[in-house]
Amino acid sequence: MAQSKMKFGIDLGTTNSAICKMESGEPVIKKTDTLKDTLPSCVSFTKKKIAKVGDSAYNDLRQDKSRATKKWSNDRENVFIEFKRNMGTDKSYESSNMGESFSPEQLSAEVLKALKSFIADDNITSAVITIPAKFKADQIAATKRAAQKAGIEHCELLQEPIAASMAYGLSASNKNGQWLVFDFGGGTFDVALIKVEDGIMQVKDTEGDNYLGGKNLDYAIVDSIIIPYLKENYSITNIMENETTRNILRDAMKFYAEQAKNQLSFKPQADITSQLDEFGEDDEGEEIELDMVITQEQLASVLTLVFQKAIDITKQLLKRNGLSGSDLDKLILVGGPTYSPVLREMLRKQVTPNVDTDIDPMTAVAKGAALFASGIDSDVKEELAIGTVALTLSYEANSVQPIEFVTIQLSKEECTGSIPSRLFVELVRSDNGWSSGKVEINEIGDVIECQLMDGKNNAFTVNAYDEKGTTVPCFPKEINIMQGIVVGNAVLPYNISIEAHDSGLEKKCSEVGKRS
Repeated sequence: MAQSKMKFGIDLGTTNSAICKMESGEPVIKKTDTLKDTLPSCVSFTKKKIAKVGDSAYNDLRQDKSRATKKWSNDRENVFIEFKRNMGTDKSYESSNMGESFSPEQLSAEVLKALKSFIADDNITSAVITIPAKFKADQIAATKRAAQKAGIEHCELLQEPIAASMAYGLSASNKNGQWLVFDFGGGTFDVALIKVEDGIMQVKDTEGDNYLGGKNLDYAIVDSIIIPYLKENYSITNIMENETTRNILRDAMKFYAEQAKNQLSFKPQADITSQLDEFGEDDEGEEIELDMVITQEQLASVLTLVFQKAIDITKQLLKRNGLSGSDLDKLILVGGPTYSPVLREMLRKQVTPNVDTDIDPMTAVAKGAALFASGIDSDVKEELAIGTVALTLSYEANSVQPIEFVTIQLSKEECTGSIPSRLFVELVRSDNGWSSGKVEINEIGDVIECQLMDGKNNAFTVNAYDEKGTTVPCFPKEINIMQGIVVGNAVLPYNISIEAHDSGLEKKCSEVGKRS
């Protein structure tokens, strides 16, 4: 049995999730079953008791919401989304098709299982999973339980803004200054203040709102643009006066609001047209349809109020730390809604003109999580094939120096089969621009000075040979050393506590503890 490094980073998002794998020293986003970078965090249960996750489940959700307008009543639901907002609570989601209720962590586990299924050549038993910066202890514990339910035995948690800053910082030309990560996701908002000195990142402070995100933007568009259009063209007074029917109408229109929001991030206007026979009838029996144009100007007046809440939180964070926008070297954007030109202009005017758009807001968190994972020893050990030489390599996985010292020792007790009388090891950098040459190794070990490429995650292939130069199978076969950025402090608070857990109800009953 031999220990290896983690290879996977997972962005478990409120509305969308992604998985990233380290390959030859590079974080690679793995495509979903629909060949997208991200997977809708949506779970659907069919009458045949099959769980569907992702785009197919999201399509079921859209159909369910539009179907509800036909009778203006909500049947028992079987499609669920945005359950991450209720992680760590007693909230349950009842599925009539399954005949049971599901907790937010159980639904999150289904999303994690779906992400794992996109990796055909590896069994994922360890990974780094990201969480919002303002997640509390019970939400953190629930996320870890979700990982365990999905078969991820070793789960390390990383705050989303920290993951994004790692993805950004690796390639950043300036490794010094004050950075602000502005993470506006589908369901949560986080902002983190980071001080960087010679590539070493210190997280100074975080703030956020676990109930502020793209969902709020969508409903603002529904209430301020789409509903007024419907009032002008249809008779919906009775529908709007009843809370149940009003919410059914708003939920059905949310999908078109999201469509308009996404389109208007890249073009001046969006044409919104519903499908034939998609919605039910108004108070007078006329079928409701959408056929409208929404402009960026209309959208700006609506989204400004929601975005302002996030900007006010950001200003409070800066004020608390005795800073102003002029002290920021970079404001890094993360999350789909940050594509909005409305938000970007508001940030430039109210916070700092140094808004950086170099990283992909949708995948930065997953990439940063994978980079962080590459420096963590996995608790899950691997069975070695017969004839494999086991090596112990000791090194700093993150460095701001041009050279990193790697200690290599032979681990005889973990080797399988016979061991060559003389063993030589060579480290070769992935770009083939540097090699250590063959160094003789025994149980005492030796130290190799590895030359690193600046601002990159350096991957080194580990090759082993006997005295005749014949290749010998060895483990590990690769190591990664990230040059240019280092997280200089703990990324999560820790608790010393005693927890009472009811195995029958599968929930925490009480907890007594102290944060350290």
